[in-house]
Amino acid sequence: MNDHRTTGLSVARTLERCTVLGPGERAVIWVQGCPLRCRGCVAAETLPFTAEQGRPVADLVDWLAALPGIEGVTLSGGEPFAQAEALVELLDRLRERRPELSAMAYSGFRLPVLRRGTAGQRALLDRLDLLVDGPYVAALHADLRWRGSSNQRIHALTPRYAGVLAEPDTGAGLQLSVGLDGAVSWAGVPAVPGFRAELERRLAADGFELRTVPGHGPSQQSAPHLQEGT
Repeated sequence: MNDHRTTGLSVARTLERCTVLGPGERAVIWVQGCPLRCRGCVAAETLPFTAEQGRPVADLVDWLAALPGIEGVTLSGGEPFAQAEALVELLDRLRERRPELSAMAYSGFRLPVLRRGTAGQRALLDRLDLLVDGPYVAALHADLRWRGSSNQRIHALTPRYAGVLAEPDTGAGLQLSVGLDGAVSWAGVPAVPGFRAELERRLAADGFELRTVPGHGPSQQSAPHLQEGT
């Protein structure tokens, strides 16, 4: 792929390094917008679709290509397959520069549905090494590796991570990050159901309010700041 398209990707948040959303140390992109409304979604702020074009794919590729020591990129959200064409372009352009990087994505849709989906959705599947599929179901919440409920499955779509399915299926935990602005953010899949509601309740009891900062996800606006993401 050698063209110079300037597709925009609607992005809720990015993280340079994460060890709890896929194998190894990974960059993460949370896309903005999801057609599903899973009850108990821990990243509810990523559900609405926005009218803005979002960030140029070329800028995201430059950012990813410059990150040293990462094993790959994880696509979360939101629903990545709702912006499949832009993500296909992103992965193609990234692999021109960093062919060693792997790709993993989350989707609320089942793998068979995606295989019958649009040309863009099928093309995105073809570029993934790992997929976690299925909607989050609060009644089936479990402490599982990289996912929140027992109906969700990890699919090794290439041989690269075929051994992942034989590894212990226990939760990877949450990762806290501190930004230069003092914001404390977390990423990962909570081990217990109702994590977000309980977090908000406890913050409110201490006089803090969790609210969304444009371009950065939800944040607690009294120091220290707090952001979240799955």
